[in-house]
Amino acid sequence: MNRQAQAAVLFLLGAALLHAGFTNLYLRYVKAGLQPLLLLSGAVLIAAALATVWYEWRGRARTGHGEGHVDDGHGHGEGHEDDGHGHAHREPRVAWLLALPLLALILVAPPALGSYSAMRTGTALQKPFGYNALPASNPLPLNVVDYATRAVYDHGRSIGGRQVEVTGFVALDQAGHPYLVRMALNCCAADAQPVKIALTGTIPPVLQPDKWLQVKGSYTARQTKDPVNGGPIPYLRVTSSKPVPTPKDPYDESWNN
Repeated sequence: MNRQAQAAVLFLLGAALLHAGFTNLYLRYVKAGLQPLLLLSGAVLIAAALATVWYEWRGRARTGHGEGHVDDGHGHGEGHEDDGHGHAHREPRVAWLLALPLLALILVAPPALGSYSAMRTGTALQKPFGYNALPASNPLPLNVVDYATRAVYDHGRSIGGRQVEVTGFVALDQAGHPYLVRMALNCCAADAQPVKIALTGTIPPVLQPDKWLQVKGSYTARQTKDPVNGGPIPYLRVTSSKPVPTPKDPYDESWNN
């Protein structure tokens, strides 16, 4: 690649990062807290691209001809580079294929990880260092991770006897048993792992994997083991449920906060 092509690729990459950072697209790749770094990276890449173009233009202005221009005796040679032995070589056009992933990032938003990944990965539930105080609201809104940790490691002491409200996407095991799941991540979607809640009680007769569901119910001491890694999966006794739209941020970042 010549310098103009390098600058173009840098500019496209920077623009793609800024596009992802200023929209919800970045949430499909990294956690929300990394947005400032993503935007900063995009700005730095665009600045580097502009600086590359500037230095290239200034160099041409000084020499009076473009870098890599070699006259072959027939008035041709534009777009060639001298190999030091009087031979000119054209930059391989295949290098422009490096821009295709950038265009895909801009034009195609990948789906968030869902039930297929969740049911083939063991639960990532971890014992917390402590528990935050809960509001007195009824029903009590909890995320999947918070309910699961309180049900398994606190044995339901802080949520027993209270109606809770939990939202997640539906996953079904091979036997058709329903789970409410959120994918928890440390940094980016590449390290996302599921936290699962098994459902019992008043369950809708028809459930579609990957559809988001908001359920109301109560704590039950019943637990099961994840068939993938043997980790604990608590149950939630459902009293009512309703479908909800996919949230802006489909991943749960609370498990490591």
